[in-house]
Amino acid sequence: MRDISCTEITDCVRDMFIKANTVLPEDVAECIDCSAKCEKNARAKEILGLLSDNARIAAETGIPICQDTGMAFVFVKLGQEVHITGGSLREAVNEGVRRAYGEGYLRKSVADPLTRVNTGDNTPAIIYFDVVEGDAFEITALPKGFGSENMSRIAMMNPTSGEDDIIRFIVETVKSAGGNPCPPTVIGVGIGGSFDYAAFLAKKALSRPVGVIDDSRESRLERRILKALNKTGVGPQGLGGDTTSLWVNVETYPTHIASRCGECVLPCDTARSHRVIVVHNCLSLFHKFLLT
Repeated sequence: MRDISCTEITDCVRDMFIKANTVLPEDVAECIDCSAKCEKNARAKEILGLLSDNARIAAETGIPICQDTGMAFVFVKLGQEVHITGGSLREAVNEGVRRAYGEGYLRKSVADPLTRVNTGDNTPAIIYFDVVEGDAFEITALPKGFGSENMSRIAMMNPTSGEDDIIRFIVETVKSAGGNPCPPTVIGVGIGGSFDYAAFLAKKALSRPVGVIDDSRESRLERRILKALNKTGVGPQGLGGDTTSLWVNVETYPTHIASRCGECVLPCDTARSHRVIVVHNCLSLFHKFLLT
């Protein structure tokens, strides 16, 4: 049994969200730079250069990469042999978010859905818990802007639908979104499960590394989708070019024989995420090689 205190968790969640909003992960920055070198459209190339400059200035000054510092999404992987001490795990996470957005001078964007009154501290966070065997404990912090979130779509497809239909749905989603999600985007795709679980899978896909290629069917599909998206001509900021999306991550799950659920989540070019792993009861901060 391992003991982890709520105080440690709160401190790390605070640091994670401040850093995620001010420092673009290296793999995302490299992806933008690589795209700029390959981009043939002069205006698109200039925009990609400006995105790189913006990320550099944000890291140097500690100013947020984007004015929309996002709603806080948190993925918690909790081992069955872990004992959280000193309070509630959920409240410890929310307190970390509260401190991050207050002490880090990040925009507070969370409001009541009916009255539209701002909660004042960017809480509550949306927290996903995954209980696993052993004594593992891992947190991934994902601040998600809603200009891109609002462009997400879900489709309940016929069970006979194939990969071409999935790709067509994603391409249509990205084309209809145009410049609204501030492309170039990183696309999270969830396939299978149910109406709600496909949406979770798509969000989970955003917490995975960018640029990872293997021999899995999902990886092959990711490459097909990315190729199709970059043929649309939407381009950076919707102004045309070869770079509409930087990467695509696909998550799948078994589904009912009568359905094929598909969800497409679009984050913008400021793909932000950080992960914390507990090692010998010490919380260590890592860049998550992925995009939000």
